[in-house]
Amino acid sequence: MSKIETMRTPAEVSGGVSAAVKKTTHPNLILAICCMSLLIVGMDVTIVNVALPAIQKDLHARMNGLQWILDAYTLVVASFLMLSGSMSDRFGRRRVFQIGLGVFTLGSLLCSRAATIEQLIAFRALQGFGASMLNPVALSIIANAFPNPKDRAKAVGIWGAVAGVSLGIGPLIGGALTQAIGWRSIFWINIPVGIVAATLAAIFIHESKAARARRFDPVGQSLVLIGLASLTWGVIEGPHAGWTSGLIIGLFVTTAVAFLGFVLYEPRRRDPLLDLRFFRSMPFASATVLAVSAFSCFAGFLFLNALYLQQVRGLSAFRTGLFTLPLAVMMIICAPWSGRLVAAHGPKRSLIGAGLGFLLAALTLTGLGQATHVGWLLLAYTLFGIGLGLINPAITNSAVAGMPLSQAGVAAAIASTSRQVGAALGVAVSGSVVAASRVHGTDFTTATHAIWWTMTAAGAAVLVLAFVSTSPWARGTAESVKHLLEDHPSA
Repeated sequence: MSKIETMRTPAEVSGGVSAAVKKTTHPNLILAICCMSLLIVGMDVTIVNVALPAIQKDLHARMNGLQWILDAYTLVVASFLMLSGSMSDRFGRRRVFQIGLGVFTLGSLLCSRAATIEQLIAFRALQGFGASMLNPVALSIIANAFPNPKDRAKAVGIWGAVAGVSLGIGPLIGGALTQAIGWRSIFWINIPVGIVAATLAAIFIHESKAARARRFDPVGQSLVLIGLASLTWGVIEGPHAGWTSGLIIGLFVTTAVAFLGFVLYEPRRRDPLLDLRFFRSMPFASATVLAVSAFSCFAGFLFLNALYLQQVRGLSAFRTGLFTLPLAVMMIICAPWSGRLVAAHGPKRSLIGAGLGFLLAALTLTGLGQATHVGWLLLAYTLFGIGLGLINPAITNSAVAGMPLSQAGVAAAIASTSRQVGAALGVAVSGSVVAASRVHGTDFTTATHAIWWTMTAAGAAVLVLAFVSTSPWARGTAESVKHLLEDHPSA
């Protein structure tokens, strides 16, 4: 399977690239505009982590408040990615892209002016809603701007490189801005970029729609939002409210009912939000587990790292950002290398390398103390960067392996959603374990040991899936699902 086939977009799934699409004379400019949106959205995933101690001090936030600052964003992105793809197919990709930029920019402005932790959490959710309209829609726009498969493959390669850079430089820029100006400045940088990107999109990007837009699924969308929100709420608030309290039990029951309702309802729809038959493919099912495992580790690591370096080691926000430099460098190096490796040999080698990276990095931190040697920390950060850089292309490839081309975009979008779900759970679980341990008088570094061991297990799981998901049996399940979807494309 070629690289471009592994990166088809949700819009293509909904009815193919619009027949009305015209070849543009500005494809590279359109790519640059789309990459501008990716840059600010990608940085926003990681830039906030370094500023958390400053936000906590300024807004008098508790641990659960810091968790919600991150999870309000990722949960909303995860919940609305699929809906945004459908909206762009129906109402126009450029229109939805511009709306997303406007909402994200407005959310950034409001975040910079938040007076309370509750306001900041609400505005972060607004940012997330805008962000959900950007990356999947931008990929659809790129697909229209580069009709030639080879040119499109190169464009997607540049897109992937920008994604790696944006995640990597977020902590560096966040640390520098927080120390030099203050935490509110990390949201200011989104505003001019968002305005410029929206203006250029209006001038240079042609409008396009899918030939057949997927039907809206309000019930499925609501069940996903309720299930994810109640699960995260329960995990975050458990240490404070008590795991056996009526609130927490009620939240977990709500989660179970929502997901059970989703499983029972979706197969009855002609255009389901998620075709559950996908999970009969072992490579696809593995991709969702890989995405959740990898990004829960990454998000949990960034969350705990910022608190540890600043609150335990006493480092400044800028020096904390510098500590993540090895992670950023390895992500930038490994991501494009992994893309070439996956294209030439399949995902197995990248998954093995990623599993080893996560496992060894987490294992290195299982003995974390207040005076752990700096070299030991930098080694762990380097290994984390290797793991995340290698696994991203492999996740996408595994998600679309054996899928009909008409379904590859949806499969890739579900993998992206799984990444966001993993990030939300990683922050929720990491913060809750630390909070619960503090209730029992355990110091911060000792409290994190359980998290590092959990991440070690996640790395081991990635290693196991590297072999299972690429076995002849797994490829057979993918072929079976491909034929099933071709013969019966809708429920």
